[in-house]
Amino acid sequence: MIAEQQRGTTVNDSGISDAAKSIRPFIGARDFNLSRQFYRALGFEEKELGPDMSVFKAGAIAFYLQNAYVRDWIDNTMVFVEVKDVEQYWQHLSSLGLSEKFPGARLTPIRHEDWGSECFLHDPSGVLWHFGAFRST
Repeated sequence: MIAEQQRGTTVNDSGISDAAKSIRPFIGARDFNLSRQFYRALGFEEKELGPDMSVFKAGAIAFYLQNAYVRDWIDNTMVFVEVKDVEQYWQHLSSLGLSEKFPGARLTPIRHEDWGSECFLHDPSGVLWHFGAFRST
């Protein structure tokens, strides 16, 4: 970094698109163990980072789950996951029976919008997940 500063450049000169490798939001949980079970049932692999935090991964996406609950934060947390085929993913989500297995979990059918299509899944704490695909232009 010192050598870069002496040359008059910094790591940020190339921009976030060149520097970034991933984005991992932090989400909270009202019942940490129930949420951990929910996300494993959804298909994420869990790596425990400590007694109050885990990272969940599926392919190229990941997020951190914390044993922390602030209602206003959770009620306003939304995560958008772009999927290849919303219809196919909707069928997959429906087959998991998450609403029946996890109190508070809700699945909302596909909506078609001008920009594309999406379906919704609330986790047991109330975090809203959007699974969508953009319309090709």
